[in-house]
Amino acid sequence: MMIDLTDTKSSKINAALVEARRGMGSPTLGMVLTLVIVTDEANQYDAMKAASTAAREHPSRILVVIGRPGAEIAPRLDAEVRVGDSGVGETVLLRMHGELANHAESVVLPLLLPDAPVVVWWPGRAPEVPSKDLLGALATRRVTDAAAPPRRADVLRLRASAYTPGDTDLAWTRTTPWRSLLAAALDQKYSRILSAKVGAKAGNPSAELLALWLTDRLEVDVERVETGGPGITAVTLVTEDGEIVIDRPDGMMASLSSPGQPDRVVALKRREASDLVAEELRRLDPDDVYAATLARAALEAARVPSAASFTESPESQTPVSDVEKAEEGEAPLRKPKKEVGTAPPLKRTSSAAGAKRASARGRVADEGAPAAPKNAAGRAPRKKKGDGA
Repeated sequence: MMIDLTDTKSSKINAALVEARRGMGSPTLGMVLTLVIVTDEANQYDAMKAASTAAREHPSRILVVIGRPGAEIAPRLDAEVRVGDSGVGETVLLRMHGELANHAESVVLPLLLPDAPVVVWWPGRAPEVPSKDLLGALATRRVTDAAAPPRRADVLRLRASAYTPGDTDLAWTRTTPWRSLLAAALDQKYSRILSAKVGAKAGNPSAELLALWLTDRLEVDVERVETGGPGITAVTLVTEDGEIVIDRPDGMMASLSSPGQPDRVVALKRREASDLVAEELRRLDPDDVYAATLARAALEAARVPSAASFTESPESQTPVSDVEKAEEGEAPLRKPKKEVGTAPPLKRTSSAAGAKRASARGRVADEGAPAAPKNAAGRAPRKKKGDGA
C-alpha cells in the first residue's frame, strides 16, 4: 500500500502509517530498528533498494531523507508512505523543500520507532563529523562509505579524526571476508610473520584499511601494490616457513596457498550494498577493531605523511554510477596521476619491534575467527557467505 502526502507534517505521516498497517491487516509493530537514509534524488532509488533488501533480515522502518534546500523555495514537506511493498517493514520517503531541508531532524524525530535503535546511513556524501550531524546525533550507529563519490585522498584521516563509538564505514565492511580468511589461514602451524603485501586497484579505501589492519595486528611492514583490480586482488603474508597467499584476480573466486598445505579454491565474491548494510545492522555495538585501525591510519599519516596508500589524489577523482557501485560492492577508480619527478614509495613501515610480531599473529587469528564473537584482541570480524571486497 502506498499513500502520497503533499505539504504535510510528521503527525499526519504517523497517522498514515497506522492507516496503512490496518489496511494490510497488521496493526501491531514487528520492527527492530529505524534506518534513516540521507541521500539525494539521484541516489535514492539504489539506496532504497539496498535498504529494502536488508530489511528482509532486519525488519525496519526506513526513513529516506531527501533535501531540496533553497532560500527562494517555500518550506514544504512531501511524503510517500509505503507498507508491504518490499516485504516486512515500512518505508517513508521524505522530501524536504526550502529551509526545512536544513532542519531534517525536527521531521525525523517524531517518526522514530519508540525504544528501538536508530541507524543513519549516508550512501553518498557524508558529513565530516557524522556524530555531530543533526541526524547523526540521533543514531546509535552511523554508517558512511569512503568509496562513494566524491572520493578524497584524506578520507581515512578524516574518519579517524572524527571517530566516535558507533561510527562505521562500508569500506571496512567489505574487508570482513578477507580478514576472516586471513585469520583462518594463520590458525595453523605457528610461523613468525616477517612482512605482508596487499594488492588492489588504485583508490581503493578497503585495501588501505586492510593494510592498516595488518600493520596494527601483526606489527609488520605492509607493502601496497597497485593492480588492475577489481577491488582487492591479493594478500601475501611472508612467514619464516614460506608465503601465505590469497589471490583473487576476477572478483569472484580466490585461491589460498600456504606452506605445507595444498592450494584451495575459496568463494570470495564482491558484495552488493544490500549485503553490506545487512551486515552492519547485525551488531550495533561499537566496533573496537575498526577504531584501532583508524587510530593506526592517523598514526601512520602523522609519522610518514608522504607514504603511499591506495587512496588517490583529489585530482584523479572519478565519479562512479550508483548502479555500478551496487553491483560491484565497491566502485573502481582510475589510477592516480603521477607527477613528473615524483616516485612515491610503495611501502609504509610500522614502528613495531620484532619481539611483538610473534604475539601479533595470535591476535589476528583470535580476532578474525568467524566463530568467535569476541576475544581479548577486540571484536571478531563478522562473517559473510564467502563474499569479499
